[in-house]
Amino acid sequence: MSVSTSITSCASLPSAPSTCPPARPVPAFPPLRVGRGGDRLRRAVRRRRRAASAGLAVLAAALAVVGGTEAQASRGAAAPPEVKPPPAAVRWVSAPVRIADAATVRLLRPGNRVDVVAAERAGPPRVVAAGARVVEVPDPGKGVGDGGALVVLSVPRDTARDLVGAGAVARLAVTLC
Repeated sequence: MSVSTSITSCASLPSAPSTCPPARPVPAFPPLRVGRGGDRLRRAVRRRRRAASAGLAVLAAALAVVGGTEAQASRGAAAPPEVKPPPAAVRWVSAPVRIADAATVRLLRPGNRVDVVAAERAGPPRVVAAGARVVEVPDPGKGVGDGGALVVLSVPRDTARDLVGAGAVARLAVTLC
């Protein structure tokens, strides 16, 4: 039995009052195009799955390498050599240094590199700080006298201690690098 024969219309029943709406024509509509839209979505989902799978594979390989050494150590195999952490970073400090010759200090500019030389009365001169960076230089008219001039140098903490000690017992001079 087909669908069209099983459905009866209101107009075919002679005894029934007319309760059916009047017949209307079917409006024109563009044809439905089925196909490409759903396929794009499927391809996008597939690509995401592949990317996620590749990421998980790389993660598993990395964990296998790291976990493999621990597993060997637990089975009694020779433990891998212990890696020591790198030494602590050298801390740079600003050290004010009194240079004996004030005229030499006027030649310096921030950013210059200098070697600081200590000249003691007994013994040859020695380099106290090599390649120290000049941070600050006083104004030429201020505080420059017979006692020399202050210069602020950026040096490692250990070198700053040596500079303070040398400045207490010797006259300090600088050479531009």
